Amino acid sequence: MMRFHGKAHQRWRLAFIAVYFTKILDSLTKKILEKNIPLLGPAIQRSPSYTSIDVQDLHVSDPNGEDDDDHQPHLHLPFLNIDQKMLTEMVRDKDYERLRQFGGIKQLLSVLETDEKAGINGAEADLLHRRDVFGSNEYRRPPKKAFFRFVLEAFNDTIIIILMGCAILSLGFGIKQHGVGDGWYDGGSIVIAIFLVIIVSSVSNFRQSRQFQKLSSETSDIKVQVVRQGRRQPVSIFQLVVGDIVCLNIGDQVPGDGVLVEGHSLKVDESSMTGESDHVEIDEKDNPFLFSGTKISDGFGTMVVTSVGMNTAWGEMMSSIRRELDEQTPLQARLDKLASSIGKLGLAVALIVLVVLLVRYFTGNTVGDDGKKEFNGSKTNMDKVMDSVVRIVSAAVTIVVVAIPEGLPLAVTLTLAYSMKRMMADQAMVRKLSACETMGSATTICTDKTGTLTLNMMKVVEFWLGKEVIEDDTYLGIAPTVLQLLQQGVGLNTTGSVCNLPSTSVPEITGSPTEMAILTWAVVDLGMDIDEQKQSCEILHVEAFNSEKKRSGVLARRVSDRAIQTHWKGAAEMILAMCSHYFDKGGLTKVMDDDTRMQFGGIIEDMAAKSLRCIAFAYKQVPQENGQSHEKLEETGMTLLGLIGLKDPCRPGVRRAVEECKDAGVKIKMITGDNIFTARAIAMECGILKPDEDLNNAVVEGVTFRNYSDEERMEKIEMIRVMARSSPFDKLLMVQSLKQKGHVVAVTGDGTNDAPALKEADIGLSMGIQGTEVAKESSDIVILDDNFTSVVTVLRWGRCVYNNIQKFIQFQLTVNVAALSINFVAAVSAGDVPLTAVQLLWVNLIMDTLGALALATERPTNDLLKKPPVGRTKPLISNVMWRNLLAQAFYQVAVLLILQFKGMDIFKVDEKVKNTLIFNTFVLCQVFNEFNARHMEKKNVFQGILKNRLFLGIIGFTIVLQVVMVEFLKKFANTERLNWGQWGTCIGIAALSWPIAWLVKCIPVSEKRFLTFWKTSV
Repeated sequence: MMRFHGKAHQRWRLAFIAVYFTKILDSLTKKILEKNIPLLGPAIQRSPSYTSIDVQDLHVSDPNGEDDDDHQPHLHLPFLNIDQKMLTEMVRDKDYERLRQFGGIKQLLSVLETDEKAGINGAEADLLHRRDVFGSNEYRRPPKKAFFRFVLEAFNDTIIIILMGCAILSLGFGIKQHGVGDGWYDGGSIVIAIFLVIIVSSVSNFRQSRQFQKLSSETSDIKVQVVRQGRRQPVSIFQLVVGDIVCLNIGDQVPGDGVLVEGHSLKVDESSMTGESDHVEIDEKDNPFLFSGTKISDGFGTMVVTSVGMNTAWGEMMSSIRRELDEQTPLQARLDKLASSIGKLGLAVALIVLVVLLVRYFTGNTVGDDGKKEFNGSKTNMDKVMDSVVRIVSAAVTIVVVAIPEGLPLAVTLTLAYSMKRMMADQAMVRKLSACETMGSATTICTDKTGTLTLNMMKVVEFWLGKEVIEDDTYLGIAPTVLQLLQQGVGLNTTGSVCNLPSTSVPEITGSPTEMAILTWAVVDLGMDIDEQKQSCEILHVEAFNSEKKRSGVLARRVSDRAIQTHWKGAAEMILAMCSHYFDKGGLTKVMDDDTRMQFGGIIEDMAAKSLRCIAFAYKQVPQENGQSHEKLEETGMTLLGLIGLKDPCRPGVRRAVEECKDAGVKIKMITGDNIFTARAIAMECGILKPDEDLNNAVVEGVTFRNYSDEERMEKIEMIRVMARSSPFDKLLMVQSLKQKGHVVAVTGDGTNDAPALKEADIGLSMGIQGTEVAKESSDIVILDDNFTSVVTVLRWGRCVYNNIQKFIQFQLTVNVAALSINFVAAVSAGDVPLTAVQLLWVNLIMDTLGALALATERPTNDLLKKPPVGRTKPLISNVMWRNLLAQAFYQVAVLLILQFKGMDIFKVDEKVKNTLIFNTFVLCQVFNEFNARHMEKKNVFQGILKNRLFLGIIGFTIVLQVVMVEFLKKFANTERLNWGQWGTCIGIAALSWPIAWLVKCIPVSEKRFLTFWKTSV
């Protein structure tokens, strides 16, 4: 048991005395004012020196039976005698005997100071105290990956380690030959350059890791419906406390360990805890225990929370799991293959360069800065030989460093991190990284209607009683018996709630949009008092609504006469099929013959044609047999109480979003549970269907679709655009059929039963507002505002991710081809490489990190939705990209080779200045080519450039650093200062890449794959 002793006990007691004394003063004052007790009466007695107040009710015996020698009042300290371990073990072991020791569920509620209907007090002090005593609903997360780990990972690269070894050897030989003052430059420069590359890469990866962790933590912050101070309200799962009354519905995640207070047809999926796939029935008598992290698979109810956070088995399990955020997406896998192919090519070139340079050196075909042979056999100092060999090996290894495109995975990471952050602002939360890029290839979107294409703000706009429509001024004419049955049908058969707040005359109504609309209609138009209805009847059995049955029912016994009634509510044509009679406005019961049934069917069709969702209410008096009532709800011989039509307006902008998808070559298919007439009307309103087209094969019902033969289904699936009265199985079948046809399918869903279709689809899109936790966990992306326009935004971002990666590949391969070619040709022909190790590492930094950051953060444009989908099989490097990168690479190689062999004669300069000109021209060519890479097909590469300040900032930063490298870091970068004319020449040569790119883009390209060599890689 939890107890306080000694001074700690005294301090707690004094603190609570102060709090409770203040509350009692306030309470007494209110009572005096309410009852008009005279100020100088029996409650308050005056004396010249003091005021005494009668607070006899304050003295409560110490729960431990101990008396304090100081005779201080012993206040009740909440939860001091509750053992949290006992509560935890009770639920974990499903120990009903221990629950009985508490006195049962009712007594447990009392011990936890919560009310079955009103919940806990909910005041800040109460919540804080509960967290202090029982803990908060959070689990200890595994320690985050420290920055030093990223540094080690970046350093733990074979090529970097070899290069570092060469740099250290060079440093040692340099210091030995020239002393510390001058000998450290060659080796030290390489070491500094390596560390710069490692740090920049580590910082980038560290920031992206933190970004992914932040976004992933937001996916676990779900909203829970609790009852506090008599009000049903949503709170964050992290704000849940022990004693909270939680409302549970199909698809909800159980937010903490607890005990069922009241439930109907409640079943729980405990596979996340036990591994068993069978759903477990939960009831108050035999198994009232609920585990945190499990999912409600059927029914609804309320529970009291007994353990939260680390006191639950779920919390213990989650605290030991490290969620890996470095999942490899399909695009990253393809890029790894591409990088591997390029790396092998670079390694081959480096080996050739290494062999050629070593052969030329040891055969005496190389000369030093003094014009003498570097190697003269045994006459050459061994230190000089080793220094030269190390320099040659460093040059070869550096070629490998430049050839291996480490920037490709980094570019994907940067693009995904950037797009995830931006998509969050655009109402889309990514749960699975691969969905970002896959969405760009989507060819078909299967979307729900309610809440996605429509606002999900329903309102009852039509009410039919019998064959007569009831207007606002005719509600008073409804027979009292029918009115009472309607009020019972709404008030008893609902998962929503109505809370009458004392501070306002307008009741607070909560629940699903459909339930809220029906409850609002019943309260406002029918004058229903939901508390009165629930007190007047005892609920015997409930059949909860699900998307397959499309109806819900309740079996109730009236308290007044013990009569038992069945009430059904649901899809109008399904309820109508259960009815044999109907009420008219006067309260008379009439037989429903075939003609009457057809008339009601016509009323339903007319309402559906006006885009109304039709809901029917039916009732039946159930006879009792030998004093026992039926446990199963009657489904035949019902009496129709009435029909209502709910209007759910289309979302603003949804028609335009549908048109954008069509322009992008993406087909939209609407899958809904509504009847075929409502579905067709909404599809017309949204632009999915056109009034002037043949609708025979465009609109089908779910039952028709599932009864097609496989051949017939595959033949007609392309034409189907609306599927009405569909079940979750129909949606799954649609997704499977579309994938068989080669489509990349995106599916929206919000219900628990949508989970199979969401998992089966290439991209599962769940709804953030109406979506259940089961649906969200099965999806790849959560649409936070349930809006179809946001789905189109995700499509745009998906294409942007793919496009940005292609831009960077084009840019990087240009650098790879140019750098490898110039060093290879120069090494073979002249025996030396013009670009040193430090210079190539600098180019590597520009190309990998800064280039990826500049090109991977381009925002999506509407032009992306004017192209057809990429599809599954198209090559990553398109013919357009080959055209652009080969043109730029050939130009750069040609210019640099001219400078290599003729530069000294053209500019009348020495070898060092010539090499500086080559280095400067090469870097500036990459800077100018970065502009060309922004648009692969557009000739105007500057369009929208002012909107991307990051791109301009990186370009400016690169140029400034290049100036510093050339002009101020001569020894570090092995460069010479250039004059204004030489700078102008370098800039002019580099700037020519712009008109070349413009001309090249005029050349048409074939759709046929350009290079089959890359087929396996890309």
